[in-house]
Amino acid sequence: MAYRLLRLGCYAPAFVRYSSVFGEDSCKLHCNSKKVSYKQTHINFPPTQCTTLENGLRVASEDSGAATVTVGLWIDAGSRYENENNNGVAHFLEHMAFKGTAKRSQTDLELEIENMGAHLNAYTSREQTVFYAKCLKEDLTKAVEILADIIQNSKLGEQEIEREKGVILREMQEVESNLQEVVFDHLHSVAYQGTSLGRTILGPSKIIKRMKKQDLEKYISIHYVPSRIVLAAAGGVNHNELVEAADENFESTKSFCKEEIPVLKPCRFTGSDIRVRDDSMPLAHIAIAVESCGWSDSDNIALMLASTLIGTWDRSQGSGMNNSSRLAAKALESNLAHNFQSFNTCYKDTGLWGVYFVCDPMQCEDMMYNIQNEWMRLCVALTENEVQRAKNLLKTNILLQLDGTTPICEDIGRQLLCYSRRIPIHEMEARIDRVTTKEVREVISSYVYDRCPAVAAVGPIENLPDYNRIRSSMYWLRV
Repeated sequence: MAYRLLRLGCYAPAFVRYSSVFGEDSCKLHCNSKKVSYKQTHINFPPTQCTTLENGLRVASEDSGAATVTVGLWIDAGSRYENENNNGVAHFLEHMAFKGTAKRSQTDLELEIENMGAHLNAYTSREQTVFYAKCLKEDLTKAVEILADIIQNSKLGEQEIEREKGVILREMQEVESNLQEVVFDHLHSVAYQGTSLGRTILGPSKIIKRMKKQDLEKYISIHYVPSRIVLAAAGGVNHNELVEAADENFESTKSFCKEEIPVLKPCRFTGSDIRVRDDSMPLAHIAIAVESCGWSDSDNIALMLASTLIGTWDRSQGSGMNNSSRLAAKALESNLAHNFQSFNTCYKDTGLWGVYFVCDPMQCEDMMYNIQNEWMRLCVALTENEVQRAKNLLKTNILLQLDGTTPICEDIGRQLLCYSRRIPIHEMEARIDRVTTKEVREVISSYVYDRCPAVAAVGPIENLPDYNRIRSSMYWLRV
């Protein structure tokens, strides 16, 4: 059980409003198969099948013929849907899901999963809660029944709730020791001040300590409704069998909708900084980001390419001076940082695009200067060769991140919640290829050039420039 920050530095597929470039070929494929090439017949294989049940639950699957299957529930409910009085309830519910149901005690649930040789897990992000199981394909129906039982019939016993409070408080302590997670929580808190995206996923300890069964039941009644749930599966899965299992086990979710689902409020971005100075720490951990676009915005692919151009680098990788990322080459040449990674974090209507880095105490200023200098260069002097290389790397990363039934299942569930459909790989590649160098420059300029960034820094950061100096480096004066 865990919470997850969805920072997709390489793959955050965008719903770009291009005209259909495969409509004619698809028609030929079905109507006149003799005239299509062998490559065309496999352009979207295996396909992603999707069915919507009468109660609004969406069921999607991809059958790869594997011996195992990953099946899970993707729920459109995360910490963003909380308020200042119940912050942390979504993550708390994730923990309570495995504490027993009306049909199964916690021991019975654990033994049943063990006897199947399966794995059951869950995580919570700012916009989604996920429960999933990995099992043999023969146990697919059983796994669906267990998942349905977990989210519909959890007992939410008072003793279990009190015991789980201690578990979550200890998890908070563990997260505090992960400085990357700490920095990104600070970055959200300062970038989205006074909004739900600015709150942490785990919530403050004072709210966790007073969490009651009524709080959990109210959150379930509002958000755990069929129209906000996707049942996704990947691996050795028969779609018809999956639909039948869903129709049989999720009928009772009709009664969950007791209150009107609240409208998602927009979260405004605020350019500002937060600094937690601690000179006893050996390294400085810093993130800088600007506001980007949401999942479905047409600018997202250009931002993905720009993030790929910045790249990800670690000193332990041993890469040479010919690294494709100019920032990586500079960091290696001048010993500017221990590591850095670009990120493109997307939400429904907004996002964060930036760089996180770890450096020695007196290298903060130089590393920040080089990051911003590279950003400005992308705005005004990006070359055709760089963009083409970024396209190839981005397409490779997309395929590498879909290696296995679990990442494919996760991709299906997330995309159905974000776009109401799964974008095929060949369509995604076509969209990437269609983006021009000029478009990348224009998009980066519109989001980065002369914009107010959000900055979060933890550690020995005396050398980090003040916010006004950082802000003044977000543009170049031209003579």
